Amino acid sequence: MAKHKIITIIGARPQFIKASAISRCIKNNYSEQIREVIVNSGQHYDDLMSKVFFNELEIPEPDYDLGVGSGSHAYQTGVMLQRIEDILIEEKPGLVIVYGDTNTTMAGALAAVKLHIPVAHIEAGLRSFNKSMPEEINRVACDHMSTFLFTPTLTGLTNLVLEGFDPDAKPDYTVDNPALFHCGDIMFDNALFFLDLAEKKSNILQALDVSGKDYILCTIHRENNTDDTARLQHILQALDSISREKQFDFIIPLHPRTAKAMPQLTKSSVMDNLAKNPYLKFISPLSYFDMLVLENHCKMIMTDSGGVQKESYFFRKPCLVLRSESEWIELVETGHAVLADANPEKIRESFLHFMEHPPVNHPSLFGDGKAAEFILHELVKFLDGSLQE
Repeated sequence: MAKHKIITIIGARPQFIKASAISRCIKNNYSEQIREVIVNSGQHYDDLMSKVFFNELEIPEPDYDLGVGSGSHAYQTGVMLQRIEDILIEEKPGLVIVYGDTNTTMAGALAAVKLHIPVAHIEAGLRSFNKSMPEEINRVACDHMSTFLFTPTLTGLTNLVLEGFDPDAKPDYTVDNPALFHCGDIMFDNALFFLDLAEKKSNILQALDVSGKDYILCTIHRENNTDDTARLQHILQALDSISREKQFDFIIPLHPRTAKAMPQLTKSSVMDNLAKNPYLKFISPLSYFDMLVLENHCKMIMTDSGGVQKESYFFRKPCLVLRSESEWIELVETGHAVLADANPEKIRESFLHFMEHPPVNHPSLFGDGKAAEFILHELVKFLDGSLQE
């Protein structure tokens, strides 16, 4: 029987991907030391956004599925907080792991720290410096509730130090004396691990008739884009115009939030133009394998997603960011990404720039593909020490 129990709290697509690296490493290297209990908040409640990832990435079935679903930030966070607290009281874990910057992250960290259970925040230290984004509030608050902060980049480590965290903290680690580690990115772990398998199993290129063709991959899901009709309209008009001009296929997997928002544009001619454009391919949300393959073979990526920005770098594809800021500022500084926001002129200008001058500088930013091993090594040391006290 494993010596230590940890609870992993997840609820959104990127978290399922990140958690698979930790679960795989526990299974392969730490099964005698760690028993992992998985809690799925149900923040992404569509099977195409959740269940398919558990199956494809071979993540163990959740021990708890809270089924929270959609709702306001207060509703989601409040319901999750109550239900997660009940689980933590019942399970009595030695540590809780949370990922990223969602409402699930916030609720999991808050429930744990209030019960004096150590929190490990994976993907700590990221900052967009835009507190109008709910994700920014979540990530900052979570960092300050954590005992372990695992940052994927040196910039993330610098951000934490500037906020007053001690990079030289020594055990015993607590929420008042947290440990900071620059560990690399576990999404890079997964990209390296799964790409070959994805290329063998996915038929997405054939299904979309883009095999051997130049195409652009585009994702839009951030609230400030989907919930602002003017911003969404500007982005879609830019995609419409550029795709017609360059005669490139634009593959656009529709997040449920985006699909719900688009009909609001029917009062204008935008939807009619989109429907008549043979180069725009709006499709259902993709599995992780299909997404990896499309990223690996595309000409360029346009996105407002933090995770997709990183994946564009893993596959050395230029990235046009549909936001005014990025938590992955290293991508902008290396010339790999451009912040185009929702400005049609800037989107077109950036697109043309990357078509003529694709980035050539790809320094190692995200580690060696062994972040999960590093993280679990540190957590087991901590848990072993707590048993000896």
